[in-house]
Amino acid sequence: MKTTKYYVAAISAFITWGLFSLVLKPIHDYPSLDILFFRVFSCGILMLLIAFLFKRKQIRETIDIFKALPKSEKRKSILLNIGGSAFLMANWFTFIYVVNHISVKAASLAYLVCPILTTLLAYFILNEKLLKTQWLSVGLSISGCLLLSYSDIMDMFFSIIIGLTYAAYLVSQRANRGFDKFIVLTFHITLAALFLLPFYPVFGGPVPTEFKFYFCIETIAIVFTIIPLFLNLYALSGINSSTVGMLLNINPMIAFGLAAFFFKENITPLQITAYGIIFTAVLVFNSHHIFAIKQKMTSISKGS
Repeated sequence: MKTTKYYVAAISAFITWGLFSLVLKPIHDYPSLDILFFRVFSCGILMLLIAFLFKRKQIRETIDIFKALPKSEKRKSILLNIGGSAFLMANWFTFIYVVNHISVKAASLAYLVCPILTTLLAYFILNEKLLKTQWLSVGLSISGCLLLSYSDIMDMFFSIIIGLTYAAYLVSQRANRGFDKFIVLTFHITLAALFLLPFYPVFGGPVPTEFKFYFCIETIAIVFTIIPLFLNLYALSGINSSTVGMLLNINPMIAFGLAAFFFKENITPLQITAYGIIFTAVLVFNSHHIFAIKQKMTSISKGS
């Protein structure tokens, strides 16, 4: 299947993000803004180093492609990339705040809401078409989220904020084509770092001295930011943003499992039922691709 590699990229990214709380919780005593500052600054420095050491050819090609664009396309490209950076910043801050000061469950719920928002935004803004089974999947996801919000409405409130920022990022970057994905990601993160830099002296706390903090920050920067974001952008170059959005459900299901079995947060039968419905929704949404792979594997086995 031509799209399988894009599915693998998206699934790998969301499995990684599902484990994010493992490295974020150990530094929960630090202010959310400080974690955001150091995460963005570290990512920006690392990506600029990689770009200028190993990606100079791609930088020149990206600049040439941009210069060759018509004026209207240049304006569109600038808006998409500045907007993408802003959506990332908002998503990161709200996620860090909710994990460290609300609950891991609330953060995981955000990425259950996000696929619904992504699918709807992609349908109305990008005119992405959905099969009847995929609309059924959206309905199942909505019912699961409504069950979860019934037990705690504030969790749903914070979740919608986190989910909407990332849904907007996915949809905007689906429309942001023609450029090297690593260079695009470097631009997004560097712009975010430059935007946050003037705020650090005012809102940043004392410079951390613990090795644990810097170890966790560098792990977050490399393993939980640069790699999965690149995989995510790569996936968007081959499959619809609505599909990537629905696969995003993998992230909160892993996070929910960690909340229940690792962090020992209180889990109710209602929540288990809701997550089961949403897991079913993911399978239904991607059933056409799953059946296509199965048919291909069957034909190969028969041929051999």
